[in-house]
Amino acid sequence: MITGKKNIKCGLIGEKLGHSFSPQIHKHLADYSYELFEMSESEVGDFLRSDAFDATNVTIPYKKTVMPFLDEITDEARRIGSVNTITRMANGGLRGDNTDYFGFSYMIEKSGIEVRGKNVLILGTGGASLTARTVCSDMGARSITFVSRTGEVNYENVYERCPDTEVVINCTPVGMYPKNEVSPIELSSLPLCSGVADMIYNPAKTKLLLDAESLGINHINGLSMLVAQAKKACELFLGETISDFEINRITELISLEMGNIVLVGMPGCGKSTVAEILSSMTGREVLDTDRMIVETEGRPIPEIFARDGEDYFRAAEHRAIAQAGKQSKKIIATGGGAVTREENYNSLAQNGKIFFIHRDIGSLPTDNRPLSQDADLREMYKKRLPLYRRFCDFEVSNDTTAEKCAESILKILGKD
Repeated sequence: MITGKKNIKCGLIGEKLGHSFSPQIHKHLADYSYELFEMSESEVGDFLRSDAFDATNVTIPYKKTVMPFLDEITDEARRIGSVNTITRMANGGLRGDNTDYFGFSYMIEKSGIEVRGKNVLILGTGGASLTARTVCSDMGARSITFVSRTGEVNYENVYERCPDTEVVINCTPVGMYPKNEVSPIELSSLPLCSGVADMIYNPAKTKLLLDAESLGINHINGLSMLVAQAKKACELFLGETISDFEINRITELISLEMGNIVLVGMPGCGKSTVAEILSSMTGREVLDTDRMIVETEGRPIPEIFARDGEDYFRAAEHRAIAQAGKQSKKIIATGGGAVTREENYNSLAQNGKIFFIHRDIGSLPTDNRPLSQDADLREMYKKRLPLYRRFCDFEVSNDTTAEKCAESILKILGKD
């Protein structure tokens, strides 16, 4: 991190910025202040004419909006047709630049997605899509096609018009927090697709990327692009060069800081206890999906099972898991049967690492656990074990103490 610089005022201009990771990223880069400047389009001009900032980034949907208010625009930003970084010149005028070009180039190179000679499909036509087009063109793409809601190629005819798509790039906010678990396109309808790049970074795995993962398609989210462009913007803010090594370092740090720790396992394996210990160790909030269900339903889980049955409970459980899974920087403790519904995987995996808490079956309590009481616990374990292992990223033992189990999880995450 660069320290000792003058107290410059920096930030980010956008319409809705509650999801942004930019303040955390710039905090790792340098010690200037970095604020979120949330505003409507009609307020952009007055803000740029004010003295509220020395330098600022710009995000959707204002990367084109800011351009008429600038005194100077770099050739690269003009070539792309959008600005994402503004600095104040010595004479007080505003200079527009585009660091997204560097950021997106870095993202594609990091992913290993091959663009040269490929048919590229770009979702969206805003400022971010112009950057993607320019980079892909410079990288030697065979063809580049834009998809929009009302364009010549749209979401109704794209599969007929572009059946030979090999690379998909999402430049839209579809699937971004808080409207998670929706995708702008069906990858299964593009059989030649071999690479997917999504500029969204919250959630870490959008529905589009989860679909790519399930289909075995090479994919990457937008966090490395965000960090790379921020590094380049920081250089412009301060007039100093920063090593590209910082991009990987900060990307990994932000992933760890913002990702959820998700616990799955048999009823009574200690998920809730381990979650509370992890909370005390990390300062993270615990979201216990069973508690969330009880609060929403206003009655205990045994009563829900007795009166409405398991199907009703599983539907309520999925709603709780979907709500918890879209959050960031949480510890999520799930019910023992969460893995019995496939739709819960995406909700849990989109923003977190999933840990299977394993405990000897003879140590599992059964009090106040409807299915553990009414069914053969060993038979339940036999059926669920492969599901836990399919859902999880890591398996940890809770056969000694909950404290040691929590310590094992933090060691795996590199937080010990």
